[in-house]
Amino acid sequence: MIKGKVAIITGASSGIGYATAIALSKAGAKVAVGARRTDKLDALKNEITKSGGEVLVQKLDVTIKSDCDSLVDAVVNKWGTVDILVNNAGLMPLSFFKNRKVDEWDQMIDVNIKGVLYCTAAAIPHMAAKKSGHIVNISSVAGRIVFPAGSVYCATKHAITALSEGLRQEFSQRGNIRVTCVEPGVVATELTNTITDDSLKAFVESTKKMEALRAEDIANAILYAVESPEHVNVNEILIRPVTQER
Repeated sequence: MIKGKVAIITGASSGIGYATAIALSKAGAKVAVGARRTDKLDALKNEITKSGGEVLVQKLDVTIKSDCDSLVDAVVNKWGTVDILVNNAGLMPLSFFKNRKVDEWDQMIDVNIKGVLYCTAAAIPHMAAKKSGHIVNISSVAGRIVFPAGSVYCATKHAITALSEGLRQEFSQRGNIRVTCVEPGVVATELTNTITDDSLKAFVESTKKMEALRAEDIANAILYAVESPEHVNVNEILIRPVTQER
C-alpha cells in the first residue's frame, strides 16, 4: 500500500505523468509534480485537491540540475521524505541520422538521460538514509528494439534500461530501494508532437490510427509496481498495445 507515502513525478503536465499523479493520489499518496508548463500543473493540482489529495506543484526543467535539487528539497521540507520517484519526463523527436538534427539529439540526451540522472541523484540520498524507496524509470520498447529513424532516441532509452538495472544492483539488496523500468509501446500522448522530420509523417499518422495504449494504462502499471509487497521488486514492465507488432 502507498497510502501516506510521498511520490515525485516528473513531466507531469500531460500524458503518462499526469495520469500517474492522479492514480498515485487516488491510492493515497502525497504527490509532488514537476514540469515546465506550470499552467498544466495548476490544472492537475485542482483535479487532485478536488478529490481530497495532497499535492505540491513546482516548475521543473529536468535538464537543469538545480531545478531537480530544488524540487526534492521542497518535497522534503514539506513532507519530510521521498518514497517514490517516477522519472517520466522525456522527448521523442525521431529523425533519420542522415538529417543530422544535432540540436534534437542534444535535447534528447539532456532530457531523457541527464534529467533522469539529476532527479535520481537528488532523491537517492533521502531513500538511502532510511533504507527505503522506489525508483520508477520510464524507458520504452525502444529501450529493447532499435528501429529506423530512432537510433538516437533508442540509444537514450537503452541507456535508461541499463541505468535501471545498474541502480537495482547497487541499491536494491544493499539499500532496500526497489527499481522498476517501465517500457511502453505506442501510447496516445503528445510524444510524437516533437517529431520535425517530414519523412516520418506517415509513421506518425499510422500511430494515430492504431488503438494505442492510454496514459492511464501506464499509470496502472506503475501503480501495480509501487503497490507490490515490500519484498517484491518488479524490475521491468514491457507493455504494448495488442495491435503493435514490434
